[in-house]
Amino acid sequence: MSDAAPVPHRDTEEPAFPAAADRSQWRYRPRRSFWRSRLVRAIAVVTLLALCALVILALVREQTGTQGFLVGLGLAVLPVPLLMSAFRWLDRVEPGPWKNMLFAFAWGAFAAALVAILANSFAVRWIATATADPDSADTLGATVIAPVVEESAKAAAILLLFLFRRKDFGGLVDGVVVAGFTATGFAFTENILYLGNAFGEDQEFGSSGLGSVTAATFFVRVVMSPFAHPLFTVLTGIGFGFAALAPRGKRLRRVLLPLAGLLLAMGLHAAWNGSATFGGPLAFYAVYGALMVPAFGLLTWLAVWSRQRELRTISGELPAYAAAGWLAPTEPLALSSMRARQMARSFAARTYGPPAARAVGEYESFATTLAFLRDRARRGTAGPDFPAREQELLHHLWQRRAVASPALTYAARATGRAWAPPQYLDYDGYNPYRS
Repeated sequence: MSDAAPVPHRDTEEPAFPAAADRSQWRYRPRRSFWRSRLVRAIAVVTLLALCALVILALVREQTGTQGFLVGLGLAVLPVPLLMSAFRWLDRVEPGPWKNMLFAFAWGAFAAALVAILANSFAVRWIATATADPDSADTLGATVIAPVVEESAKAAAILLLFLFRRKDFGGLVDGVVVAGFTATGFAFTENILYLGNAFGEDQEFGSSGLGSVTAATFFVRVVMSPFAHPLFTVLTGIGFGFAALAPRGKRLRRVLLPLAGLLLAMGLHAAWNGSATFGGPLAFYAVYGALMVPAFGLLTWLAVWSRQRELRTISGELPAYAAAGWLAPTEPLALSSMRARQMARSFAARTYGPPAARAVGEYESFATTLAFLRDRARRGTAGPDFPAREQELLHHLWQRRAVASPALTYAARATGRAWAPPQYLDYDGYNPYRS
């Protein structure tokens, strides 16, 4: 033991180390568990969704046939761009990452659809065997089992993003958009199945044209009610959105609100399926007009109101930074208007070129995130790392201020959101505004 090296003695509060060697020369590296690697987790998620896609598409093609599958695929894809564009429009104030939206869509189209088709089939067969009444089993499956299974499977995508992408899930709009993308993906796969089966039935009986089953199915599912599944799942998304706004100490509220939204989604889904199962066409159209259309209008109003609320949050939180000198006084006025934002980017592109327009867009994005971060801090939901995140965002803004501030000031004045001084012109050497 006498030959052992002495333990270095620390005289100061902070040990003084020389500059560390380059990372490539390190002998000891910080170890990380295998699953903590982002690349590994991304590969695992992509692999899982790809396997689900292969299985569900194979099952659908087996049920519809190759021709029915291709026809159903071609018709089912038509409403997808419209729905995705609508939900993305709602998310323009602080757009969520595309990777989150693509995950939500893929989960709905492949994972949730696979869980639904397997669980629904198993439940219906089990009920039919237990009761020896296949007709009642089909009815019970459509009105009770399917809403519970399908809405739970779709809600899993919202839950995963809520838990693991919490910084991108800040309120009602985020919940609505994630739920909308998930349900759009689910409806896409389900429409392939229904339209493919309808085409197979037309081929068997020789039907064609507007009187065919395919045309009727397309009209009901794609023309009349493309928003049906998104409408159901948006209720779950609203529950998660309210949970995201709840203070950190309100854990019970964070659990109960998503559950309440999920139960409402199941109930509306059950009413929709039950109207077609029990009442025939008249009951279906009655529920469509008396329940679905008003619910769709109410949720559309709520989504637009939430979007306007986000803009009001920007106009309410950013003036504090303008008073501290980080922003120009007119910038919060421009940043709280989508028209002024677009005009600022266009002005920068015309004046300084595309890189300047990109810098203005990044400035707008960072400023929006800063406003929402400050709003969450005021409500007690920002977390203990708020000062560090605030400083980082202010650093990004300061780096782009030289280009973005004049563009936003111009946009605020051009849109009438800020007072613009008149152009003082001399008339034969006389100017009444000069002293």
